[in-house]
Amino acid sequence: MSVATVHLVRHGEVFNPGGVLYGRLPHFGLSEKGHAMARMVADHFAQRAAEGHRVVRLAASPLQRAQETAAPIAEALGLDVIEEPRVIEAFSRLEGLDKIAVRLRNPKRWPLLRNPLRPSWGEPYADQVTRVAGAVKDHREAALAEAGDGAEVVIVSHQLPIWVTRVASEGRSLGLNAFRRECTLASVTSFTFTDGRLSALNYTEPAASLLPGTVNIPGA
Repeated sequence: MSVATVHLVRHGEVFNPGGVLYGRLPHFGLSEKGHAMARMVADHFAQRAAEGHRVVRLAASPLQRAQETAAPIAEALGLDVIEEPRVIEAFSRLEGLDKIAVRLRNPKRWPLLRNPLRPSWGEPYADQVTRVAGAVKDHREAALAEAGDGAEVVIVSHQLPIWVTRVASEGRSLGLNAFRRECTLASVTSFTFTDGRLSALNYTEPAASLLPGTVNIPGA
């Protein structure tokens, strides 16, 4: 019997004074509070290591906010950050806009809303699940090959890809649940696999004390 755990970490608060839906746009890094959140997540995993958990692999989306969140985790655990494009933010045709609710009142954008269950304005939820689940599987198997039973992996990603991957793993409808996201800034969604099958799912918020007053505009 082999057991491995993959922790999907959402990045910390982004510096975004214009309130832009930043999506995959470059140059959106963490705010001062976001960096503090990242350090708290690093402390969370350092504590796990001190308790005997073997976190042996660290990967992150190529976007700046994810890389900056991964940096203190790498330092705390003595790991290199593997750039993993499969866990990047979802593509959205609304990317780069501010005041989204106001913008969507414009009739020229109404076709983007024709099918929210897919969604019609961006990357299908099912496609996000496919790529993130593939990354989870590959890094889990690599960690088991490197470190054996009990190996753990941290992957820093983004809210929507993490959430729909969780929803899919629980057998729930992607479209109906895509907006009910239990995936706050700097949260950790942990998937434990036994012999390759999901056996447990846990969620925690290491930076919960910093969440009040945060700017939390989804990337997609």
